[in-house]
Amino acid sequence: MAEGDKKAAKKKHGSRNPVLVRGIGRYSRSAMAARRAMYKRKTKAPVTKIEKKLKVKAPTKTTKPVGGDKNGGNRVVKLRKMPRYYPTEDVARKLRSHGNKPFSKHTRRLRSAITPGTVLILLTGRHRGKRVVFLKQLASGLLLVTGPLAINRVPLRRAHQKFVIATATKVDISSMKVPKTLTDAYFKKKRLRKPKHQEGEIFDTEKEKYAVTEQRKEDQKAVDSQLLPLIRKVPHMKDYLRSQFFLSNGVYPHKLVF
Repeated sequence: MAEGDKKAAKKKHGSRNPVLVRGIGRYSRSAMAARRAMYKRKTKAPVTKIEKKLKVKAPTKTTKPVGGDKNGGNRVVKLRKMPRYYPTEDVARKLRSHGNKPFSKHTRRLRSAITPGTVLILLTGRHRGKRVVFLKQLASGLLLVTGPLAINRVPLRRAHQKFVIATATKVDISSMKVPKTLTDAYFKKKRLRKPKHQEGEIFDTEKEKYAVTEQRKEDQKAVDSQLLPLIRKVPHMKDYLRSQFFLSNGVYPHKLVF
């Protein structure tokens, strides 16, 4: 056999744990420890906090003999002397973040699976597990989504694209007009007034409670009035948006198709 054929016939090195799907292997961590015969290998025990403290530190001082009858015979001296002179002005140094753009100037990217009208599954927040319709991406990079409110009680709100699952289901919202007032400033949290004893009566301890403004109610109605007819055109879409996503026994994440 030629030398080139020997190289071709040589088996390529691969992992002993075959990958079922990205991030999930066939064997568990304990099973792989047995396959690698980790119990035969000599391992060094981790150093405890007490052992770290007991470690001998490098000496910073030394004792030197000193001449003279009244000088004590020896003297403790630092091994590393401090500088005799210091600069009168601080030397300007560039920060580690020099040249990096602030977050407000970062380029906003959107996952290719998320397009206007895509049905998303929320993974965090009080509405986690619910299905919502994606409307547009805001300037901060957050996603503007809605339930709509009339179907699954999810109002107009923002969501991060890291914490949503993009499904293959879509609603055609090309004819829909999203109000321009729906920006990041629109959703900014309002500071509620805290009671002070100096104002009014001594027993004035009622906190200001959050209340939905009339402007937000009108915007919600304007969006829902355009979105609901488009959802009714697609068969079973209303029931699909109303249902919640959850995992149960026998459901494997790597086999799910959204």
